[in-house]
Amino acid sequence: MIVTESLSKRFPRVTALDRLSVDVGPGVTGLVGANGAGKSTLIKILLGLSPATEGRAEVLGLDVATKGAAIRERVGYMPEHDCLPPDVSATEFVVHMARMSGLPPTAARERTADTLRHVGLYEERYRPIGGYSTGMKQRVKLAQALVHDPQLVFLDEPTNGLDPVGRDEMLGLIRRIHTDFGISVLVTSHLLGELERTCDHVVVVDGGKLLRSSSTTDFTQTTTTLAVEVTDTDEHPDGTRAVREALRARGVTVEDGSGLPGAGHILLLTARGEDTYDLVRDVIADLGLGLVRMEQRRHHIAEVFRNDEEDTAANGGEQRKEAVGHGN
Repeated sequence: MIVTESLSKRFPRVTALDRLSVDVGPGVTGLVGANGAGKSTLIKILLGLSPATEGRAEVLGLDVATKGAAIRERVGYMPEHDCLPPDVSATEFVVHMARMSGLPPTAARERTADTLRHVGLYEERYRPIGGYSTGMKQRVKLAQALVHDPQLVFLDEPTNGLDPVGRDEMLGLIRRIHTDFGISVLVTSHLLGELERTCDHVVVVDGGKLLRSSSTTDFTQTTTTLAVEVTDTDEHPDGTRAVREALRARGVTVEDGSGLPGAGHILLLTARGEDTYDLVRDVIADLGLGLVRMEQRRHHIAEVFRNDEEDTAANGGEQRKEAVGHGN
């Protein structure tokens, strides 16, 4: 879907992209980096809106330097900044954008109605955009990016300014863009935790340079750590503590996993074959507790980068990737 080769963009005081080479395939791809990492600059180059200083890039097989207009016909773009006219309705605006994309009037109205329904704005579509909440405005921006049925959409920080519920809803919409309509997505964010739940592939940039490009499953590979969660009882009001003490009495090293992303009262221990599972099961049964879950846990992407930072610091190198390690 996207190929860049030694792509660079230099401004008088800063280098936004520094010899960036990366391939992006179909699906949902996350482009993550701290603010100022070069994400928005890359999107503008890929859309043919800003020339690169050196290197080359292709989108859908088209050269960004010479085929910008053709690329924009096939690609949808949701900008990060507020760009909506306050005195028109969502329907009027999205119909206008559909017409700008070449759809005839009747098709533009039909596509607009379908797209606004998909993004959850069907009931409010005739109200002036100026009275919309931040979440509703983000949905309008998403709708105009989708209305002409593109092959690929660029979503620049689509969850900015949203509360946790709105963020989850937006991430769900992004995932369905690909699963329901087969449209590939490049979504930028400075929050790793968002991309972990949404994307098939993650590209990490820092200071305009590529740090890593991997599938999400490579980032979140299964570990040998066993995560155990139990219920409390009247006899053991703190079931987690009771299990921890019982396992330690049997020589098992147990850690508290409550500080990990998404974890509650969870115990972590190293699985040493089937015997470990049997031991945990027997301990919980002997205590009369209920087992909520016992599973091999996966890395969170943020943990991978936190470990990278610790290794860098231990080697005396410069600590980088500050913002991308705090996505949860």
